[in-house]
Amino acid sequence: MQTIPKLDLSHFTQGSEQEKIQFVADLGYAYEQIGFVAIRNHGIPQNILSDLYEEVKNFFELPTETKLRYDDTAGGGQRGYTGFGKEHAKDRNAGDLKEFWHFGQYTDGATTDVPSYPPNKIVQELPGFNLAGENIYKALEYTGIEMLRAIALHLGLDENYFDEKVTYGNSILRAIHYPPIVSDPQDAIRAGEHEDINLITLLVGASADGLEVLNKNGEWIGVTEVEDHIVVNVGDMLQRLTNDQLKSTTHRVVNPPREQWANPRYSIPFFLHPRPEVRLDCLPQCVNENNPKKYEDCTAMEFLLQRLREIGLIK
Repeated sequence: MQTIPKLDLSHFTQGSEQEKIQFVADLGYAYEQIGFVAIRNHGIPQNILSDLYEEVKNFFELPTETKLRYDDTAGGGQRGYTGFGKEHAKDRNAGDLKEFWHFGQYTDGATTDVPSYPPNKIVQELPGFNLAGENIYKALEYTGIEMLRAIALHLGLDENYFDEKVTYGNSILRAIHYPPIVSDPQDAIRAGEHEDINLITLLVGASADGLEVLNKNGEWIGVTEVEDHIVVNVGDMLQRLTNDQLKSTTHRVVNPPREQWANPRYSIPFFLHPRPEVRLDCLPQCVNENNPKKYEDCTAMEFLLQRLREIGLIK
C-alpha cells in the first residue's frame, strides 16, 4: 500500500446490511495489510474538537514553571504534564522533541464496579481546558467502541465482544505539543519510530504534516489529505490478542523542512485501552498450525507496565 485506506464509519453504524458487511471486510483487510485507516463520518463534533485544540495551545503557552505544577513524573506520566524530551521511542536514546498532557478515564457517576485510576489533574489557570478534554475523551471513546465492534465481527467474534472489556477502560487522551525547532536536532525527531501500546489509537487531526507509516515494503508513507477524517490504527495489544493477524504498524512524526522549523505542531491521539484486568491471551481462532501462538499470556496492565519501562516513563 502506498497510502492508507479511507473508509466511511456511517456505512457500519447507519448503513444497509451490505454496507456494514463491506465496511467490516475493508477494515479487516486494511488492518491485516497496513494497520492504519482514515475514517470519515466518525461522529466527533467539530466544535468540541476546535475547542480542545484552542485550549491545548493555551496550556502549552503557559510558563514552564506553571506547567510543571502539573507534572506527573512520579506517576509514570499517566496524568497531567510530561515535559519536553522525557519520552523516547523503544530502543532509542534520543528524547522525542515534544511535551504532552494526559487526560485519563472519567468514572464519576459509574453504576458498576470500576478500576481504581489516578485522578485527572485540573488546570486551575484554564477552566475550559479541563472541560474540552473531557468532552473529546468521551466522544472518542464512543467512536472507538464502534470501531472495535467492526473489528470483532472481522475476527468472527460477537459484535459486542469488546464492549465490557473497554467500558471504564484505562484509555488515555494525549495532547501533544511539538515546539518550534530552534537548533540542529541531531538524531532527535518529533516522535521516533514506534508502535502504540494499546488496542487502537484514534488521532483527531494534526496542525501540520509529519506523520509517516511504514508499509510492508519498508517504505515510509506520509499520512496526508485527511483533514475531515480521523486516523485509526492498530496497537500492540490488539496485535498480540490476534496473534499478529492484525498489524500494529511502525510509525513516526518527522521533523519538517528546515524552512518550517519555526512552526509548532499539535496533535491529539486517543489511546483506547481495555480495563487493567483484561487478559491479552491470543484468541483461539487466531492460533493454528500455520500461525502458532507467538506470545505469553498476560493482562493488559502487565503489558502496559512493561512498555512504559521500555519508553522511559517508569523505571
